[in-house]
Amino acid sequence: MRVLHFFKTYWPDTFGGMERAIHAIACGTSKLGVEPTVLSLSRKPQENSVFFDGHWAYKAQLDLEIASTGFSLGAFKRFGELAAQADVIHYHFPWPFMDLVHFGMRVRKPTVVTYQSDIVKQSTLLQVYRPLMHLFLNSVDRIVVASPNYLETSAVLRGQRAKTIVIPNGLDANDYPAPTEARLQQWRARFPGKFFLFTGVLRYYKGLHVLIEAARLSGYPVVIVGSGPMEQELRAQADASRLSNVHFVGALEEQDKIALLTLCSVVVFPSHLRSEAFGLSLVEAAMFGKPMISCEIGTGTSFINLDKVTGLVVPPADAPALAAAMAQMWMDADMAQRFGENAAERYWSLFTSEKMAISYTKLYQDLVGNI
Repeated sequence: MRVLHFFKTYWPDTFGGMERAIHAIACGTSKLGVEPTVLSLSRKPQENSVFFDGHWAYKAQLDLEIASTGFSLGAFKRFGELAAQADVIHYHFPWPFMDLVHFGMRVRKPTVVTYQSDIVKQSTLLQVYRPLMHLFLNSVDRIVVASPNYLETSAVLRGQRAKTIVIPNGLDANDYPAPTEARLQQWRARFPGKFFLFTGVLRYYKGLHVLIEAARLSGYPVVIVGSGPMEQELRAQADASRLSNVHFVGALEEQDKIALLTLCSVVVFPSHLRSEAFGLSLVEAAMFGKPMISCEIGTGTSFINLDKVTGLVVPPADAPALAAAMAQMWMDADMAQRFGENAAERYWSLFTSEKMAISYTKLYQDLVGNI
């Protein structure tokens, strides 16, 4: 069975949370007999069309980008060529241009949409896009959402419940090999003792400005792994408060990130807006048996991190509440250990790539069988 995934960006151009989710679906289902292909846009389509982890990541020329939406005339033809070879088309929402391609190429294959997130930031443009969005969602065969929390709180999905199913995003623990002792010693020397850890792209909705303020209030050491558009502003905030306990280490090689996940005491994930639809960094934390702190934003973050079970959940954009949760974790080692053990159990029961891949493969088979 051949499945074509379509989204605006993918490796090697970018590899954020949504791209990692597509990658996990592609790799997981390929082990079950699916032949995945991914089509995305790129400034360098020939150079960046690559065979990646057992599947092709093809590119169409990115012509322009408006409000985080890429446009490409060449994508129509490339999509048509690849769609003709596919048994199922798998879209990843949101990307308004994708809807235009879908209707422009008059797709006649079974279609599934993984609904990654509501449109939050571009609220003005949403008013223009809304009619097309509903036409698109009405036209596809199935919609997948990664958590029941998001299904319950998304106004867009209220009218689509009959064809919407929940398949949690998953990760493969085998993709996270144990770091060498030398690598661990290197990071122990830099950050001895306990510390809080954040990993992810430094975007506007990650709530890192709140974490920095919570670090100022609490005084606890915080290590921030990642780079992104907010990095300079966040560094300036930490510098302005002269915070020696906030450490930006930038984007790291995977082995270094794994070492810090191994060594940290607690993973803190302060995303404060619904643009954070799931939170794969929390799945990583659970996989490593780490207690978590996250915010209640009505999305998958509170599906992964259950309050007072796998960690603590605090109100969004509330630095004093976040600092208080950090203090609880810091001072109550038994509680933190219990939360970490529960998190690991929850990972193995819900968030493995194998479980996710089995669910998606069954969905594909059902769609093809209903032709």
